[in-house]
Amino acid sequence: MKRTNILYRASTLKQVDRQKEDIPMQRIACHEFVEEKGWVITNEFYEKGISGFKVSAEKRDAIQELKELALKKEFDVLLVYMFDRLGRIDSETPFVLQWFVEHGIEVWSVQEGQQKLDDQVDKLMNYIRFWQANGESVKTSMRLKTVTAQMVAAGIYRGGVAPFGYRAEHLGRMNKKGQPVKDLIVDGREKEIVLMMAHKTLHEGYGSYILAEHLNSMGVRTHNGSKFTPTTVIRILRNKLLCGYYVAGDTISPKIEELAILDENTFDALQYILDQRSEKNDEKMHIAKMTKGKTLLSGNIFCGHCGNRLSVSGGTEYYYRKDGTKVARENIKYTCYHKMRKLSDCDGQSVYVSKRIDDIVLKIVKEYLKKIKTSPKDKALELRYAKEISDKRRNKKKLNEEKEKMQRRLKELSVEVGKSISGESSFSTEILTMSIQSTEEEIRKIDIELNECDRKLEEKNEILKNLDYNYSQFKNWAEEFDYATNEQKKMIICHLIKAIRVKSGYEIDIEFNVSYSQFFADEEKSVAI
Repeated sequence: MKRTNILYRASTLKQVDRQKEDIPMQRIACHEFVEEKGWVITNEFYEKGISGFKVSAEKRDAIQELKELALKKEFDVLLVYMFDRLGRIDSETPFVLQWFVEHGIEVWSVQEGQQKLDDQVDKLMNYIRFWQANGESVKTSMRLKTVTAQMVAAGIYRGGVAPFGYRAEHLGRMNKKGQPVKDLIVDGREKEIVLMMAHKTLHEGYGSYILAEHLNSMGVRTHNGSKFTPTTVIRILRNKLLCGYYVAGDTISPKIEELAILDENTFDALQYILDQRSEKNDEKMHIAKMTKGKTLLSGNIFCGHCGNRLSVSGGTEYYYRKDGTKVARENIKYTCYHKMRKLSDCDGQSVYVSKRIDDIVLKIVKEYLKKIKTSPKDKALELRYAKEISDKRRNKKKLNEEKEKMQRRLKELSVEVGKSISGESSFSTEILTMSIQSTEEEIRKIDIELNECDRKLEEKNEILKNLDYNYSQFKNWAEEFDYATNEQKKMIICHLIKAIRVKSGYEIDIEFNVSYSQFFADEEKSVAI
């Protein structure tokens, strides 16, 4: 009797019997087939929720184990319900089947019989079969994406596990088959937890690790009963549903007010902090990754000579007075690591006393916060930005007209080159070539100006859009700063200040965030001390 290994695969868990951990339809058919052939089953392999279209055979444990058993000659027949259970990748799966045949294994399908590779026709049929299976998967994927995009555009819940902060309930909606389906609603208890997560991230400097620990210590669990991880925290705070939008790829639903937990300004501020703290953004970061510690400026303080970020060193030192009393003294410093390790040609100081710098910056911040209390946000500020935006748009239009003019000239010069080659032009090809190069250089310069113009336009539009939010945020900080914890003060400073650069002799340059320096028309965006 031929020793038979059977492979069952289901692309989705909906095809799996959860109670028996089984793929019943495939199993029953394969068992009947084996009995009919008079073979004996030696092993059965189950792949539950594994896509044969998306997951390579190299990453499928069942395929790899079957290959190992084949090399050891431990079975004679590999049986599947249909050959596409082996996979649906046209550039790979035909060769997976071919590998087993070449290693002495008969490959059979309940529905399609045995696949032999005795001649070129067999090999062609083998490839065509999986090419067709791949095409079906592509079409299915496109249909699903289209349906998903349509549901999102219509603001309809697509099903699945409800995101944290929400729960799914029957609200009377029916699907096309007349069956009741669930919709999302805000969960009151989890809403308060999400608001707490946002507050601690924005105002207390909690990162994803600390926030996960905090939630776990409170006994809060995810919807599948697991503890929170940093990844879970970030996924929750990144979900645009928090401000009332379903999202699928590039498709965004209209705003659904009843699903909004956070306002859009708060959500955008959260994304800014998460972006700042991501490792890939480390060089541009000016939000502190950690707010614990006794210094105020770790995260956005830089060496004014080499431009590298300063690190914090030192700690508590102890000494004894003459009378034998033990005294503690804080000796915390900002250090230029690149200077100390000679990693750059930095000509600045290696070490700066942290308290001296913190006190200077703290004094300046308090002066700005004091000013905001008496600085009204009037219409003049909005008009100023509206005028700047209008000026930028006029300048952009002028640049585009100039670019079109240069492109027409370039086209004319190209035509003239053809005439010059045939002797019909009074200009030499050398002169025309120089003119073309000069025109192309002018177009490149205009493109650079256009890109800069677009960048500034986007910046001004963003400021104008968030004017009210930034102003109220600034006012709130002014009221809270004197009573805030060290962590809260650090976060406020990180929001207000883009960068602090320190040079030898404690020469300090403070660059304020443009979102907040705008409220002082007579102030510069940076202050040298």
